[in-house]
Parts: sequence; structure tokens; C-alpha cells
Amino acid sequence: MVERRSISFVSMMVFLIIVSGCTTSTGSSAPTHPGMNTTPVQKVEVFHFHLNQQCPSCSAIGDLAEETVNENFKNELASGRLVFAHVNAEQPGNASLAEKYGVTGSSLWIGVYDFRGFHKEQDIRVWSLVNDKTQFKTYLSGVIAKRLNGDLS
Repeated sequence: MVERRSISFVSMMVFLIIVSGCTTSTGSSAPTHPGMNTTPVQKVEVFHFHLNQQCPSCSAIGDLAEETVNENFKNELASGRLVFAHVNAEQPGNASLAEKYGVTGSSLWIGVYDFRGFHKEQDIRVWSLVNDKTQFKTYLSGVIAKRLNGDLS
């Protein structure tokens, strides 16, 4: 009699575990990585902010960023999902954009619009890659691709 009860108890527990698993696992799963979104981003902006006077490195950062975007993200640019621009932060017409990004000088910024809102980041690593065109383009392409895929890490 005891053996029969323990089998029934085990059977009931297995049944309950299966049923509870079926009812709690509906819809899409949560992100597996803290930097990943569950939906794609709406838009990514890559802005090369500069001042009226630019040093050679500042100009190179902007030129390399523009080349990278144009060579690797033609479809995204054409669709408007990716935007690239050189922005003179000292021009009065660009003041609100410079303020939105928190620009204080020559810099490369990436803005992401996703289901949670707007996220901005200044990419300072590009400065150490400015003298290596291949590494610069590989690095920046990877960052932009991650952002377009919703990875903000």
C-alpha cells in the first residue's frame, strides 16, 4: 500500500511540474544578455561632432567613420534606419543636437532609439585606432552592427 501511494505521489508531482511549466512559459523569452533588446532598434545615429577648427586627427575620425558607414551599411542608410552626419557643434542650428548628446568638443557619438527610448554613447576607442584604417573600420563596423541588432553592451 505504501509503495502504491509513493508512486501516485511521484506521478502527481511530475504532472504538476509539467503543467506549471506549460502555463508559465508563454510568449517570447526574456533577453539572454543584459545588453540585448527583445525587439530591433528603430534607428541608430552616428554623429561626428566637430568644432570650427579641426585638427588632423579630428578630421580623420570623421572621414573614417563616414567611409565605414558608407561601405558597410548602404541598405541601412538608404532605409533611414542608420543616419550619419558631420555636425559642427559651434553652429547655432546644431545647438540642440549637441546638447542632446552632451558634446563638449570633437567626438564620435552613437545614438540608439529602441523600445526603451534613446541611448547615447561617446565612442572614445576610435581615437586609438585613427592611425590604422583597417582596424578602425573593423571596430566601428562591429559596434554599429551590434547597435542595429539591439546590443547596447
